[in-house]
Amino acid sequence: MRDAEQAGEFAHLPGAGKPLPSGADTTYDELWWIKQKMAREGISVLPPTLALRKEAEDALAAAYSASSERIARQIITEVNVKIREMMFKPAPGPPLGMKPYDVEEVAREWRERRAVDGRG
Repeated sequence: MRDAEQAGEFAHLPGAGKPLPSGADTTYDELWWIKQKMAREGISVLPPTLALRKEAEDALAAAYSASSERIARQIITEVNVKIREMMFKPAPGPPLGMKPYDVEEVAREWRERRAVDGRG
């Protein structure tokens, strides 16, 4: 290692010569490096129930913008399976706090939105 240092192999590393970042939280966190790597790479890990809530919201938006009622129904039916599974086998984390979507209601709303947009 001393030879590598003398050869200048450590001279151009990212952050060389800069102070270590200091946060407001000065308590030691043994996972600090994992959290920084995830932040740098834009990775987040949500509890399963929150991830499913997000997926359900995205599925509802996708159903409303689907190209056909059949596809809208399929999207909602698939996410409803996941919602029901989570309802009956709760995962760790906050409660899901939602119930399956009413496929008929979503299909009716899909038809109404298409009629308003002039695509119906």
